[in-house]
Amino acid sequence: MKLFTIGFTKTSAERFFGRLEKAGVKKILDTRLHRDSQLAGFAKQADLPFFLSHVTSIDYGVSEILAPTADMLDAYRKKKIRWPEYERLYKELLRSRQVETRLAPQGLDGCCLLCSEATPEHCHRRLAAEYLTTVWGPFEIVHL
Repeated sequence: MKLFTIGFTKTSAERFFGRLEKAGVKKILDTRLHRDSQLAGFAKQADLPFFLSHVTSIDYGVSEILAPTADMLDAYRKKKIRWPEYERLYKELLRSRQVETRLAPQGLDGCCLLCSEATPEHCHRRLAAEYLTTVWGPFEIVHL
């Protein structure tokens, strides 16, 4: 099984869609809390399904259970908590939501977890992918 992750900031639409297509992604799973922000540009929820279907043949879906809470995200962005605390809180959130019982591993094979961060180091999409690996058994995680 292969699970991809990608962020849309600090990249062009051409590079974003090109990376998805080249990797063979089958479906984008949007894990963002704020999917319609004006800052999202080409990746707004209202537009992304259109672009994915017209530029590529990639499906689009939303996974609210993988999104952080507003309080958690706000505290991190306003520097009220640091990354280690955010990471701990987010992992606790995934456990409390029992995401492993609400998602199916075979349904995520070839999927790409989407969020806004340019790189996976300080991003919940990486934490979500790693969490799913620990509960379902090892599979390949590819950060695009």
